[in-house]
Amino acid sequence: QVQLVESGGDLVQAGGSLRLSCAVSRSIADIKTMGWYRQAPGKERELVAAHNRDGDTWYINSLKGRATISRDNAKNTLYLQMNNLKAEDTARYYCAIGDGRWGQGTQVTVSS
Repeated sequence: QVQLVESGGDLVQAGGSLRLSCAVSRSIADIKTMGWYRQAPGKERELVAAHNRDGDTWYINSLKGRATISRDNAKNTLYLQMNNLKAEDTARYYCAIGDGRWGQGTQVTVSS
């Protein structure tokens, strides 16, 4: 059974940086699109970044210029580098590989 394991979340001050990782227990080389979602308390889960295997990327407006999504097919891992973190980035972050599975997520908390 495919597993997604997110890590890298932490408590950081506003302006800080984090790199989130999502380790996938199968080859990701053939996965067309992978993405990062986040869910803040009381809010719906939302897509914040996506990476196409052709290299195309997409970001939610609030992260444009502050985040970089990337994948390492050799390590079967998806990354999300976030810089200049803001309090509104506080949420639990999840990765997705397009098959409906979710991992446990990783908590990002930004203190202002």
